Amino acid sequence: MRSFVPTPKIVCAAHQPGPTFPYPMKKFLSLLICSLVLVTGRTLFAADEKVAPAKTPATDVTGKWILAVETGAGRGKPEFVFKQDGEKLTGTYKGVLGEAEVAGSLKGNAITFSFKADAQGQTLTVAYSGQVEGVTMNGKVKLGELGEGTFTGQKQAK
Repeated sequence: MRSFVPTPKIVCAAHQPGPTFPYPMKKFLSLLICSLVLVTGRTLFAADEKVAPAKTPATDVTGKWILAVETGAGRGKPEFVFKQDGEKLTGTYKGVLGEAEVAGSLKGNAITFSFKADAQGQTLTVAYSGQVEGVTMNGKVKLGELGEGTFTGQKQAK
């Protein structure tokens, strides 16, 4: 006698009982699903594309600046004339320490510049660091080993 072992019934998901839609509705749903897949796929792949960052106007400090400097030794209003080439700064200083060549850099809005001066027979490095905002700047100044102070500056009209 043969034993009967039932075999599992394989059913296709497409033939499962469920709601039926008239033909125009099926077409609408197909288009909707395809649109969603395309939009979602485009959004996912768009994240992989490299997008150039928006360019902001570069800060340009080229020109004449008058700074108000305050230190423990006193106050001064030196004049700087800057020439900017990319991030590189060059220029001149005129003030109570005489005249000197200036070198520095501008990265974004962060500015640094310095010069060497003769102070009572010794070489003194004066270093400025701060932030530029349009036609103004402010920050700190270090007078070698003699001390520190603050400064604010205004770009002069041409």
